[in-house]
Amino acid sequence: MKKFFAILAAFACAAVLSACNDQKAETKTAADDSFNKVKAAGVFVLGLDDSFPPMGFRDKDNNIVGFDIDLATEVCARLGIKLKTQPISWDAKEQELNTGKIDCIWNGMSVDSDRARVMNLSDAYLKNRMIFTVKDKAITNLAALAGKKIAVQNGSTAQKLLETSEAGKAAKEIVPFDDNQTALMDLDKGGVDAVFLDEIVAKYWIVTNAKPYIVLEEGLSDEVYAVGFRKKDQALRDSVNNVLDAMKKDGKFAEISAKWFGK
Repeated sequence: MKKFFAILAAFACAAVLSACNDQKAETKTAADDSFNKVKAAGVFVLGLDDSFPPMGFRDKDNNIVGFDIDLATEVCARLGIKLKTQPISWDAKEQELNTGKIDCIWNGMSVDSDRARVMNLSDAYLKNRMIFTVKDKAITNLAALAGKKIAVQNGSTAQKLLETSEAGKAAKEIVPFDDNQTALMDLDKGGVDAVFLDEIVAKYWIVTNAKPYIVLEEGLSDEVYAVGFRKKDQALRDSVNNVLDAMKKDGKFAEISAKWFGK
């Protein structure tokens, strides 16, 4: 009899725990109205560094355009909401997100463990490589960067990667800039010897500005881009992620990619 009651008690405890867990899950789901809030407002606010071509930048008419902007515009159209682009300081992007000034960070944002820890990231949607671009044709490999001044965007994964790399440690100076455009212009003027940045950005800048710069074959890292949301905004993250998946399946993603990258 004692054994029977012990078993019964065990089942009762399990049922109570299960009910509590179910209630917590329901509460969590109910509390996550992140997508419903955006849907009700009718506006999805995208935070970006607006000097990051070809992902997000200003054209000659001062309109914010780019690969990521075209992706986000299509996502918003399918979700029945309007896109609002909000330029931010890249170095303060997490603060801008967590204070509610923006709904996401969508701007060729590289994935690393620190960002995965503080943000709710979408699935990776684009591959990238971190490279060095130089003006001096005598610089042909990483070893030739020793004793040189290397520019990098402040607050970027590139900055963290460069500072801990052998190339960074051997450099004369690592010079941080607010954005890659300014860093590349300083390279053009001879203020620095190299810029460490995303291959996608470097090659686009070289082609569109007709610069005879070199992208070194040796890079430091392969990486991927993702969209960053607040940790608690799972519903919003999933809604955007699902549309991106649908765009990859129906060919729209490839169409936008061909527009900006030719492939």
